[in-house]
Amino acid sequence: MKKKLFGTDGIRAVAGAFPLDPPTISRLGQALVGLLERKGLGTKVLIGRDTRESGPWMERALARGVRAAGGETVSAGVIPTSAVSYLTKTHGFSAGAVISASHNPFRDNGIKVFSPLGIKIPDAWEFELEADVWGGRGRLPGHDLDVAVNPGLAGDYADYLTSRVRLIGTPSGLKVVVDCANGASSALAPRILRGLGFEVEALHAAPDGTNINLDCGSLHPERLAARVRETGAALGVAYDGDADRALWVDASGRLLSGDHTLFVQALHMKETGRLLTSDVVATTMSNMGLEAALGKAGLGLVRTRVGDKYVHEEMVARGANLGGEQSGHTIFLDDFPTGDGLLTSLRMLEVMVERDKTLASLVEDMTEFPQTLVNVRVTRKPDFAEFPEITAAVEETQTRLGREGRLDLRYSGTEPLARVMVEARDRALVDACAKRVADAVRKHLGEK
Repeated sequence: MKKKLFGTDGIRAVAGAFPLDPPTISRLGQALVGLLERKGLGTKVLIGRDTRESGPWMERALARGVRAAGGETVSAGVIPTSAVSYLTKTHGFSAGAVISASHNPFRDNGIKVFSPLGIKIPDAWEFELEADVWGGRGRLPGHDLDVAVNPGLAGDYADYLTSRVRLIGTPSGLKVVVDCANGASSALAPRILRGLGFEVEALHAAPDGTNINLDCGSLHPERLAARVRETGAALGVAYDGDADRALWVDASGRLLSGDHTLFVQALHMKETGRLLTSDVVATTMSNMGLEAALGKAGLGLVRTRVGDKYVHEEMVARGANLGGEQSGHTIFLDDFPTGDGLLTSLRMLEVMVERDKTLASLVEDMTEFPQTLVNVRVTRKPDFAEFPEITAAVEETQTRLGREGRLDLRYSGTEPLARVMVEARDRALVDACAKRVADAVRKHLGEK
């Protein structure tokens, strides 16, 4: 069965349009209470959001549905996604809901739901919520009201983050430039890093409701890279809108990915006795260069489908405590059950300070294979196997790549896109194969 509302990371759409119109959002809140009751849980729901102008009215609509069904809501205000995960688990909430569209433009928004354990709810729960939302009829009682914000919740999250840092040595004089994407990290990230003794310059940390992710953050790190070079900073950090991912710029301005995070952290955790297994969990998008570099260190790479909740599920199944995505989600399972960009920043700085090394030197033993990702805008998302020409292009590409390359063809779970990822040792081969598959997809499913 295919989900109709939920994608790989919750519900995401244009704010105000179905399924993120006020009545549907309220029915989702109502359905969430019903689901919690069926699971034998309480009905106290924590809500957090990013800085989009649609966030406050969506919060009110969700709370209306929860209250109409007899539940209770508390707001953490503007806060990272991972903070809701942490606070839901530690502060006795029955569920957590995050109103955010992550890296998407401000006109989009979304809703992610966490279980009492602070993990994203499983697919089976999402199917139940969908059935209840579709089955909802009639007018909801009550009306939209502001949700009371508990100002202490953000402080509890920040205190927990700093308690997880093991700085051996002093960060004095180490400058960090952070790009907060005008999102949920804007107030917290600079304050936490300065509190630990780092010299911090914050870019894009003045959200106005419409500038979240606008030419900044993890998708647009160009200004960050330039500023790192200009100021001689040791590190640049790029967050996304809800701060659950972090990407890097080294001192030369070179952009590094979540694969580099996994490489640095895997080796450091192994050497310090903190890596619980010999496997690191990643997704089909991670570069073969990461796999090769980990192999040289006696470690394995296990791949899952794209989505940090699937990474988490595989980590739990294997007893692994390190996993993540190339896009910058990194899960340190000893600390959080979901990706946290701020914690990841602290972990990378921790290694740099402890080893007294630059980021460039920490990643020098990992060489990425040439990789390209082509996004094809599509009008629908049928099974690719329904189209012989697409199937033929895929089979031809896989034959050409052999064991020295990979093809990953999938739909985005959050946007109307088909993603064609190809990697191999030869750049010309990568580009030719990606074009071949993308052209076939565009011909049959692309916008006319």
